[in-house]
Amino acid sequence: MSEMVKEDKETRENLSFNDFTSEVLKDYRIANLSRQLSIWGRKEVLNGKAKFGIFGDGKEVAQIAMAKAYQNGDWRSGYYRDQTFMLASGMLSSEEFFAQLFGETQLDKNPANGGRLMNNHYASRSLNADGSWKNLTQQKNSSADISPTAGQMPRLLGLAYASKLFRDNSALHNFTDFSDKGNEVAFGTIGDSSTSEGHFWETINAAGVLQVPMAMSVWDDGWGISVPNKYQTTKSNISEVLKGFEQDETSDGYLIYKAKGWDYPSLCKMYLEGVELCRKNHVPVLFHVSEMTQPLGHSTSGSHERYKSKERLNWEDEYDPIRKMREWILSMELSDEKTLDEIEADALREVKEARNTAWKNYSEPIQKERDALIELVKNAGCDCKKTEQIEQIVSDLKKIIHPVRKDNFTAAKKILRFICSSCDSYKPLKSNLQSWLKSSLAENHERYSSHLYSETDLKVQNVKSCPPLYSKESKIVNGREVLRDNFDQLFNKYPLLLTFGEDTGFMGGVNQSLEGMQKKYGALRVTDTGIREATILGQGIGLATRGLRPIAEIQYFDYLLYALQTMSDDLATLQYRTKGGQKAPVIIRTRGHRLEGIWHSGSPLSMVINSIRGIHVCVPRNMTQAAGFYNTLLQSDEPALVIEPLNGYRLKEKMPDNLGDFNTPLGIPEVLEDGSDITLVTYGSCVRIAEDAVKQLRDFNISVELIDVQTLLPFDIHSRILKSVKKTNRIVFFDEDVPGGASAFMMQKVLEEQNAYYYLDSEPRTITAKDHRPAYGTDGDYFSNPNAEDVFEIIYDMMRESNPQKFPSIYTD
Repeated sequence: MSEMVKEDKETRENLSFNDFTSEVLKDYRIANLSRQLSIWGRKEVLNGKAKFGIFGDGKEVAQIAMAKAYQNGDWRSGYYRDQTFMLASGMLSSEEFFAQLFGETQLDKNPANGGRLMNNHYASRSLNADGSWKNLTQQKNSSADISPTAGQMPRLLGLAYASKLFRDNSALHNFTDFSDKGNEVAFGTIGDSSTSEGHFWETINAAGVLQVPMAMSVWDDGWGISVPNKYQTTKSNISEVLKGFEQDETSDGYLIYKAKGWDYPSLCKMYLEGVELCRKNHVPVLFHVSEMTQPLGHSTSGSHERYKSKERLNWEDEYDPIRKMREWILSMELSDEKTLDEIEADALREVKEARNTAWKNYSEPIQKERDALIELVKNAGCDCKKTEQIEQIVSDLKKIIHPVRKDNFTAAKKILRFICSSCDSYKPLKSNLQSWLKSSLAENHERYSSHLYSETDLKVQNVKSCPPLYSKESKIVNGREVLRDNFDQLFNKYPLLLTFGEDTGFMGGVNQSLEGMQKKYGALRVTDTGIREATILGQGIGLATRGLRPIAEIQYFDYLLYALQTMSDDLATLQYRTKGGQKAPVIIRTRGHRLEGIWHSGSPLSMVINSIRGIHVCVPRNMTQAAGFYNTLLQSDEPALVIEPLNGYRLKEKMPDNLGDFNTPLGIPEVLEDGSDITLVTYGSCVRIAEDAVKQLRDFNISVELIDVQTLLPFDIHSRILKSVKKTNRIVFFDEDVPGGASAFMMQKVLEEQNAYYYLDSEPRTITAKDHRPAYGTDGDYFSNPNAEDVFEIIYDMMRESNPQKFPSIYTD
């Protein structure tokens, strides 16, 4: 204990003895409070009141120390064992802990996620009810947690990078609701075994390159579920492995600190010192906290006694951080046994009271719904309510001790099946139950399915339409010039706008669509990055979460797959999983379609659109259309992916006169050719192929209505394609994804959701690429991807089916 007393001397000199003692005992209470929450939370899962539990036991003391350095305006991007930090920083209460565990859907009781996520997944609320920003510098902030291990890392980079931009770009100093001139630190936390993930290493490297204020803590308890560190990390020691990243006299890098998870005074000293340097100098810092414990095991799904030796379990008991903290307090004579016992008992009382209150808040509304449903059936004047089947359903519902809404809903639907349709009085019971179900469905949609997209006045559908305007003076230019000059207008118009990506800055992009922008607007706004797609996207998510308007460029659509997990798990779910509490309106810019060879062909749309619901997907056919999408999206508060057509940058287009103002609406298809015989639906680079085919078909007196869907998410929100099918009675869906890919998605939208099948006189058809990727060379592309002759042949054959005399066989006898 003599070393601890020595290390703590400086801290004690700066505080009065009473203040110092009071702070230590407060910390001891928080540690015990958190431990009891873990213990009683586990009990609630095992007794069936909660579905699953994962807790922060064993991490208490280190997280209390970290919270001491946390200030208003700071941000956390952590993982699912940070409950003690959330308690110590004031961002979590005991009642909220249990509300989250039970799946409470009321935001005033469970503000982190309104029942959308399991326990220990936290988020502060950055937005007011109307979707406007709160003052983020006047509160402590936590970005919204996700479960995938290391999934929090890419976003963390952006949260830290925002501080660098707010400090170094003086034009942003007036945005005081978002930052205090970059004084904020982004705190990251991760379990040691998750440092094996690629997202961790990519983020660590990028943060070192960018020199951002990122305070990264690794909680090291020696295991990843049942797998020990020797199978996780080289040398079984992450700080040893990262020594090459450490700052020295000749180069930038990380400050690296190490401490034991049970050593309270050393942890406090380490975090106060390290975070202060991080905040002041904008240097990334790594805190490796080893010798941590996990007394309750990994989760409620299993027991760590199955894979840890008796010796290890005994060590964990001896070096339990709360036990060691108690020993230190007594050795320092800061308190006595009786006082510490009282603190522990008081923490336990709070936990039990919080559990009871949270359970009552959660369960009583459901029980009242159950009772109201039973009363509705009981008071009906219909004799069929007394049938054996209905009585049994009601009886079974009454017996459920802890009903959930599923029980109520299931019972109501089953009762409806057995209501007699012949007696005179059946209608009130049936109609009352139908009304109950309808209102309950609406309530549960709000509870469980709202906020996938924006529900504010800034949602993309509310952007006022403004078409491109042309005059006699409008020049014919290469498509890239339309994008370039439009971006020029946007950077001038929106001070919070910035873009970054591979070759984006100095070169102005691989297709020169940002030519001259870095020179004009500076390297902080138009920036080159390393080759690291996951953290390019994460950079965008973090920046957008903090109020900036980033365009994150992924050089080619194929490379987007490196970032697909982050798009799917983090960005696409953000508004949904926080129930409107946070937003990140990042625009992901890329290019794809129709290049020769397996890579850069860029058409796996079905893989993307079925993974990122919550993000809009724009598929422009030319650069004017693409520029219009950027203009639209920057007036909204929603994230989107824009896939520019790769072979369109040097094709000629007319330059609009109203650059920066015109927009392309989302979810509104454009009819490019009026026709009467058949409807052809496509998008992106396939439009030009379709236009070629339509001309060829016109020579054979076949009239095609050609429709460009413009966006896949959202898709034809006003059923414009249905209107066309009512006229033509035939439809073909055309793209260059694999069979059953985006073409099947479009078919389901039109035939099933719009009920267009009712108006068809012919079998609907799809035209797609082959199952494999495109082969190399012009011939390889021609025979791998659909071409104009394929489109001609399929449409001609469909017309021949209806009138073989008018359309004789061409390709077969």
